[in-house]
Amino acid sequence: MAKDVAPGESTTEEPTEEPAGEPTSERAGRAAGRPTAPPARRRPPWSWWNMTLSLAALCVGAFALVLLNPGDQPEGSTPTVTYDLEAATAARAAPYALVVPEGLPDDWRATSVRYQPMGEFGATWRLGFLDPDDEYAAVAQADGDADGFIEEMTRGAEDTGSQQAVAGRDWARYEGDKYDALVLREAGVTTVVHGTAPFERLAHFAAALEVRTPES
Repeated sequence: MAKDVAPGESTTEEPTEEPAGEPTSERAGRAAGRPTAPPARRRPPWSWWNMTLSLAALCVGAFALVLLNPGDQPEGSTPTVTYDLEAATAARAAPYALVVPEGLPDDWRATSVRYQPMGEFGATWRLGFLDPDDEYAAVAQADGDADGFIEEMTRGAEDTGSQQAVAGRDWARYEGDKYDALVLREAGVTTVVHGTAPFERLAHFAAALEVRTPES
């Protein structure tokens, strides 16, 4: 049946307005009384901030590795450490006469110290320094396999067959691509003075070594 239309009125029905931008499926679902799922969140793109955090983590890891081997660090980057307490503690535990340098000039500075009561080469003691020219020099002692210990500490340096007298004792001279070394084999302990420092400095370092007692 036709509707009565007043004079001047249009017979065309105006369409119902729908919310702009709303998907048809969501409108239909709401009209049917069905719950609609929230729109999925877009995953943020890779940013410079993410890259910066990743690089920072890599740098921290690399710095930790470098600290384990101060002889490989760039000049001027190695912090100075103290070792009196560590040496006294290690002297109480070590099954041999533990040695440390005494009376070195102030321009020699300790950079690393470590005692390991049980390892691949037995009980090991290591104390590293930088000399006045920032060359690496260290003393290492162990009561285990002497040959393996010497090769490990000197990075594969070879015995030259010659000896160097230091403080009344004859030390074997080793030369290598990475480190040179002076080696003293004794009953129950092997002592290795090694590093990038020249033999003159290594001999000076070896001459300063004295037995550290727990009380000293």
